[in-house]
Amino acid sequence: MKVPFNRPTKEQIRELPVYKGVNLDNIIVVSNKEEAIDAVSELMQYSVLGFDTESKPTFKKGEVSSGPHLIQLSCLSKTFIFPSLFPDVISEVAKVLANSNIKKVGFGLSDDKKALINKFSIKVENTVELSSKVKNFTGVKQNVGARAAVAMLFGQRLTKSAQTSNWAAFPLQDYQLLYAANDSYSALCVEIEIEKSND
Repeated sequence: MKVPFNRPTKEQIRELPVYKGVNLDNIIVVSNKEEAIDAVSELMQYSVLGFDTESKPTFKKGEVSSGPHLIQLSCLSKTFIFPSLFPDVISEVAKVLANSNIKKVGFGLSDDKKALINKFSIKVENTVELSSKVKNFTGVKQNVGARAAVAMLFGQRLTKSAQTSNWAAFPLQDYQLLYAANDSYSALCVEIEIEKSND
């Protein structure tokens, strides 16, 4: 019999230990074509990847986002970060995103997919929206974001301290790299946890 989940409050999440996720050593920032070819070659070996994007936030009314500025793809051993500053890098990672044999899992993917089509004409194939998948798995009433999902499934707190930082900057600070990497890495871990429990 499945144990029912309670959706934690923001206060309860704040009390949890910080989600460890990816080590800085296992975050690879891809900044040229050669690195991109190597990264894509490795990512093509997987049937499922954690996926997310980051865009520099807009603060003025009516301002349109110029993002996405980063694309993140995670396997269990590492996370690759592709800055959109480098066209050669984006044209390579597009091969993974458009590959229908590789499942891309994440939270709030409709905005990510829309931004990638609008800016780069990349159509992301074979995606799984985890906010509804976690909702169905846990039996809670509303869709679940990444932070609540990590809290419910792992008893840890996914930090959001870098959320509104400048994602268009290069090079990125360590705290930004960890934040961006853990967004896609935690999504992969959530997918694996649910699939494991469903077996």
